[in-house]
Amino acid sequence: MEQGRNVIQVDVSFARCALPPRKPDGHKGDFGKVFLVGGSRAYTGAPYLMAAAACSSGCGLVFLGVPGGIWAVEASRCVSSIPVALGTADSLTPDALPALTGQAQACDVLAIGPGLGRFDGVADTVHALLSGTEKPVVLDADGINALGGHIHILSERRGRVTILTPHDGEFARLLGGNTTPESVAKADRAKLARDFATQYGCILVLKGHRTITATPSGTVLVNTTGNSGLSKGGSGDVLTGLIASLLAQGATPVQAAAGGVWIHGRAADYAANTLTPYAVTPMDVIGAFPLAFGELLDAE
Repeated sequence: MEQGRNVIQVDVSFARCALPPRKPDGHKGDFGKVFLVGGSRAYTGAPYLMAAAACSSGCGLVFLGVPGGIWAVEASRCVSSIPVALGTADSLTPDALPALTGQAQACDVLAIGPGLGRFDGVADTVHALLSGTEKPVVLDADGINALGGHIHILSERRGRVTILTPHDGEFARLLGGNTTPESVAKADRAKLARDFATQYGCILVLKGHRTITATPSGTVLVNTTGNSGLSKGGSGDVLTGLIASLLAQGATPVQAAAGGVWIHGRAADYAANTLTPYAVTPMDVIGAFPLAFGELLDAE
């Protein structure tokens, strides 16, 4: 891995800074509003996991936008988040843009991607939303895939907060050309992440063993928590909701990204200590959030 003065190991003291203070007399409006967008007829679990993570990490109001065709499924699961129907189709289409832009305007942070799939209209809708909103955006999964061949949209967002959270496969598709997940895994991942973040003015969270967070200024932050229990579908959806929640509560973009990765991994470590990495599920990780947050609060 690339070494140097701009490479930081993320530890408990850094992650502690990602927790915004909570006013004892605060109300739900004081702790941020997130608008999470995801889901399709093929993937109904991903948006729920994203929302559950945001609700369990301190955010005051969590709005979950899903295609109208799966709204009833999500509404039956969502107790603490507020489901919002986006159009009437089973996947995201441009018809949903009025509802998307209106709800995004009323929130502090927008997260897009988990479970959207690659159905017709998804990419065009994501492009329009990214281009039109000034809000901070956390982009994951099919939200990232929508940028394939349209990377100029990311360049156009320079100066606005954009956090991307790809795994090696999504990052390879984003880079295009002859890049493969295998070539990303074998490369100097810290350098790849740094070069991308500085070129496009975004924060890049390149997921994997010792997840790397790269900033537009060229700093690379290397995570120190986590285990193979996170190598399961849905783990990334949890991370997306967690990062968006911290950002909405007032953490800086870098604190929310790198600190969120640390908390996510630490919660997985707690879960694995009890359940083993074999048996840990994404919901178990969310269930262990209190232990990870408690460790950070004890570190004061």
